[in-house]
Amino acid sequence: MPMLSVFDPRHTVAPPGYSRWLIPTAALAVHVCIGQVYATSVYKNSLIAHFDVSQTAIGAIFSIAIVMLGSSAAVGGRWVERNGPRRAMFVSACFWAVGFLVGALGIATQQLWLLYLGYGVIGGIGLGIGYISPVSTLIKWFPDRPGLATGLAIMGFGGGALVAGPLIVNCSPSTTPATTPTTRRPWRRATPSWRSSSRSASAIS
Repeated sequence: MPMLSVFDPRHTVAPPGYSRWLIPTAALAVHVCIGQVYATSVYKNSLIAHFDVSQTAIGAIFSIAIVMLGSSAAVGGRWVERNGPRRAMFVSACFWAVGFLVGALGIATQQLWLLYLGYGVIGGIGLGIGYISPVSTLIKWFPDRPGLATGLAIMGFGGGALVAGPLIVNCSPSTTPATTPTTRRPWRRATPSWRSSSRSASAIS
């Protein structure tokens, strides 16, 4: 299709004078987006309460996603090299978005297996392709500084949780961990007994 020809590798050739330092910025943005996977602990308790299952059952969602990340990166590495970063990132975004939609359907219908399939399997494939595409591109653009360039991109993968965590809490107040005065300030419960003991000792003396 002519519309999809924009993703061909021949259309990703940079013009003369193009600054290569724009590439790490784009790669960092990509990794910040997919790094959201590390923020699953923010809403883990809400999913446990929603599905009424154990922590292990909910933790498996993250485990499946990470396993699929590594598997899709290993299997799809050569495909990414042949088709270029633009097409690879488009495919990654499609898998990532579809994974979210299928996972949302699983939450709405209380079908945990759909969350495994959507966020874990489908979204995990998007994670893997989206992870290796910016890194392989940066290595080509920075043959003299591969460690610096790839480090800047991978930094965004860990920083994704830093961005996504507060956004999730603000958009979904129910994900905020519940606290009680007992767990928040346990020393207050000991104060009355300590004072009464002191008063008793003073009265005896």
